Formats: sequence, C-alpha cells, structure tokens
Amino acid sequence: MAKKYIVTLTAAEREYLQQLTSKGKNPAYKVNHARILLKADTSQAGGGWTDTEIASALDISISTIERVRRRLVEEGIEEALGRHEPKTRKARCLDGEQEAYLITLVCSEPPEGQGRWTLRMLADYMVDWGYVEAVSHETVRQTLKKNELKPWLNKSWVIPPTENAQFVCCMEDVLNIYTSRYDPLYPWVCFDESSKQLVAETIEPLPLEPGEVQRYDYQYERNGVCNLFMFFEPLTCWRHLEVTERRTAIDYAHQMKYLVDECYPQAAKITVIHDQLNTHVAASLYKAFPPAEARRILNKLEFHYTPKHGSWLNMAEIELSVLARQCLDRRIPDQETLKQEVAAWEQDRNRAATTVDWRFTTADARIKLKRLYPSISS
Repeated sequence: MAKKYIVTLTAAEREYLQQLTSKGKNPAYKVNHARILLKADTSQAGGGWTDTEIASALDISISTIERVRRRLVEEGIEEALGRHEPKTRKARCLDGEQEAYLITLVCSEPPEGQGRWTLRMLADYMVDWGYVEAVSHETVRQTLKKNELKPWLNKSWVIPPTENAQFVCCMEDVLNIYTSRYDPLYPWVCFDESSKQLVAETIEPLPLEPGEVQRYDYQYERNGVCNLFMFFEPLTCWRHLEVTERRTAIDYAHQMKYLVDECYPQAAKITVIHDQLNTHVAASLYKAFPPAEARRILNKLEFHYTPKHGSWLNMAEIELSVLARQCLDRRIPDQETLKQEVAAWEQDRNRAATTVDWRFTTADARIKLKRLYPSISS
C-alpha cells in the first residue's frame, strides 16, 4: 500500500539532519527522529527505506516512524524532530438528562431508510434535537459502553410462541427420551442437516511466518453447495456425517435406510429425533423405495419431532455447531476435500468419546419456560 506521508528532503535539510546526528549534544529522541527522516527520504539514491526496514535498523516502533513522517509533512521539519506530547483527553460532556435521551434514542427505531443506528447518526441526532451543542461519536460510544448498549449489533433468535400446547408437548416428548436409559436393542439417535458453501482459492495463500497472521487473497471461486447429514447418539458418544449434493426427500430416505441397515442392524426399534422439516416424514421413504422396502425400514423406526421454533432441543444441532467452528470455518474447495476433512473430524471426536452433557429436564422446563405452557383455569 502506498504511503500517505512521503518524506522528500532538500539538500539543505539533509545536510542539517546529518550534522544533527553526527555533531553536538542532542537529545536521543531528536537524533532518532533525524535518522528516521534521513532513511525515509525518497530523494536519495535508491529511494527511501520502508518503515519495516527503518524499524529493524534503528530499533524503533513503526508507529513512531509513521508519526514522524506525518508531522514532517503537516507541520515541518522542526516539529518532526520534536518530542510528541500526547493530547489531553477531553472529559465526557453528557450529563444525566442527555445520557437518558441517548439511551432512549438507541432503543427506538432507526430513521426511515436506515437499517440500524450508528454512532455518528446518534451524535448528529443529539445535536439536531438540541440536547447538546456538539458531541463526538467517540463520546457516544463511551457512554453506551458504560451502559452496556451496542446499537450496531443485532442477533437473530428463534422466538417460541407463548402458551402453545403443541410446543410444550413436543418439547416434553423429546426431553423424556433424553432421560431414558441406554438399551442397545432400542437406541435413540438425533438427526439433523446443514450445508457448506464450497470455496476455492484463486491465488495461493502466503505461507505462515513467525509473528504474522495467516494471509490469503480476498478473491475466491464459488464451487457450489454441499449438504451434510448428521447422526448423533449421545449415550454411546457416536456420531456420523454423510456429505451429499442435495437434501431432498430421496436423500433423507436413503439416510434412514443407512441408519437401519448399516448402523443398527440388530436393533428392534430405533428412535429418531429431528426437526419438522417437510422432508422428515415417513412418506419420503415411499418416494425412494418400493412399498415393501419402505415399510420394512419404517417398521424399525420411530420418529419424534422437536417443536417448531425449538430446534435447539436437538443435540445433533449442537454437534453441527461444533463441526462448523472446529472444521468448516475455512475455505474448502470441493466435495472430496470436504468429505476427507469431515471424516477426520468425526474419527477424532468419536475416538475421544466426546458427548453432550445435557442437563435440561422436563422439570426444569416447567419452571424456566412456564410462560410457554397454556394457562388452565379451574
């Protein structure tokens, strides 16, 4: 990136700085600043040194070098040679009434045409409405930080309905399964699915170096989207992932067949806990297999559903969240690489016997989520 403040010295200035560094008794900071300017001078043979080269040669921080450059360009050579005196920090200028107005403003809807409040918008509105004569966005930020308010942040959240019998019925059904004992003939498995955008590099990333963060080019190439099916049995600390191109009803049906025939061939009945996606139904198997085969598979399955707006009750969703943070939070170029990486993650996590320590019970739900239960008047 090109430097904003370019040092170009005249012959007289160079001579003055060279004398300053070689003769007389001058403060160390003044000598150092003179050496910075001499090395940064672009008029010398070969051009000026970079800030990194100057910092290495003189053992001076890059921030000091940048400050000397700026003061030379903006204020002159004597100011650049002088000691930097930090500016005194102004005290906050909002009193109690002004602060209360600011908080009220933050909690209101943003102006028409704006998606959210910004610090500068808040500062401008404080001035426009006459609450202060002048206020900086930094003062607004500090005031909101003191009150733990961050108007520039928002969070998407699944809000369950209030007093909904269907919600609490599905919730308690799932929670009762979670407290059941392990029986190899009657296992219960959580099932969920997610997607991953495949992204390839257009330019080879730079190799890692000591003291440097990983560096890669901002451009990338999209290679489509893959689907991931997750099976998770918490009581045996086992999970399995399947990477597919799509997540249609046909794909779902083949996953259920795999669960019955490959994962639990000796089980009498398998309980499957998943959300209420439109493909997560028994009819999907009839779309994929002949009636006799579909019925054979379904005879070994028992479906239980998390409530709508209650997918957090599915432990497989927790596992997918861990997978996203530990394995998928990077650029993965193609489906084959994704399969290899996911398989390695699955193997390591199964070998470590990692599970979910689920502690939320039906008794807890009836207390903490009491507002979700219908009110029954006698």
